Parts: sequence; C-alpha cells; structure tokens
Amino acid sequence: MPEKGPFRPGPLDTLGPIEGDPDGTAQDQAGPEDEALVVKARNGDRESLESLLRNNYDRVFAVCRRLTGNDADAADATQEAMIAVVRGLPRFDGRSRFATWAYRIAVNSSIDELRRRSRRPTTDLDELSETPIRVLGTGSSRPAEPEGVADRADIDAALMRLPVEFRAPVVLRDLCGLDYAEIAEVLDLPAGTVRSRIARGRSSLAAMLAPARSDS
Repeated sequence: MPEKGPFRPGPLDTLGPIEGDPDGTAQDQAGPEDEALVVKARNGDRESLESLLRNNYDRVFAVCRRLTGNDADAADATQEAMIAVVRGLPRFDGRSRFATWAYRIAVNSSIDELRRRSRRPTTDLDELSETPIRVLGTGSSRPAEPEGVADRADIDAALMRLPVEFRAPVVLRDLCGLDYAEIAEVLDLPAGTVRSRIARGRSSLAAMLAPARSDS
C-alpha cells in the first residue's frame, strides 16, 4: 500500500456536512427572488418579509451552528439574527448582497451567544452534554459510529477549540463558499487579514484532526 502523504487542509477536509445540510454548504447564493423580496419587505409587505426569512433561515442556522458548536445555542443565535434582520431591514441600503448582510448578522449573533454562554453557570450535566462524541487524538471506547457522524463530531470539536477570530473566516469560506472580498466585508477586516486567518485556521484544524484521522 502506498505511503500516505501529509494531510493538507482544504475546504472539504476542514468542514464536513452539517446535520440537515447534506452537501455541507449553506446555499449562500441568494437569487433574484430574494432581492425582489427585500424590496417588497422594505415597503411593508409582510408576506414577502416572511418568505425572505424562510428562504434564509437554513443558511443563517448553518453559520450559527458551526460558530456556537451546538444546536441549542445555534437556534438561539439564529432567532436573534432573524429579529435583527427584521429590525435592520429598513436601513439595508442594498450596496452589498442581502446574503452577505445576513451572514454579518449571523456572525455577530453567534459571537453574542458565545459571550452569553461564557457568563452562564455550568453544571456537571451541562459539561457532559457538550462532550464531543470522540475525543481528538485518542481511541474511543464507544461503539463504532458511521464514519460521517464521527467525522462531523471531530470537526465540531476541533472548530470549538479554534479561536472565534479564526473560526468565523474558515466557516464563511469553507462552509458558505464566500470569496475573500465578501468575507472581508462580513467581518469588516482587510482582505489580507482574512486570507491570513483562513490559512492559520485551516492549519490549526489540520493539526487537531490529524491524530483522529490516523486512528481511523
């Protein structure tokens, strides 16, 4: 058998599929329909507003899920993001894509949720519920799981060990498929900083995931 080369992180290596999102993407390409809905919603059309929120819920949740690390906090962050979209829509000037604007709100809502979580008292039960299915770099005494499930658990655990300033650009690039200019706009950072953080984030994820991959 040929010897394996070094593991090099790439989009499909660092971010696998999300539950309920089979291809692992957040489907960020908001088409003309969304842009038309934005115009109508800003003019007070409630049905258009509700359609706009439905169309974008999954992509916002996908980002929040990867940034917060669990479904409950992601749901809370997504709800706050949807409220922020409704409140901010009258001020949305259309200079950026609606999806880009929504991603910025999703990232900010996720960071706010992480801050709230850090202030919440934890119990042993809370800590147990947040324990990854497999601990990175160790063998597992649990029953064997489907490979995709185990991979997602490893990736989730690795992402949560990554500082949020690196986690967010990696998620926006590898999960959402945004280009560097869009990520720079979402995070309000220079494009060069975005490239650097993505490279460093991918490198850190590769180092964390390598032991688990070598055990599989």
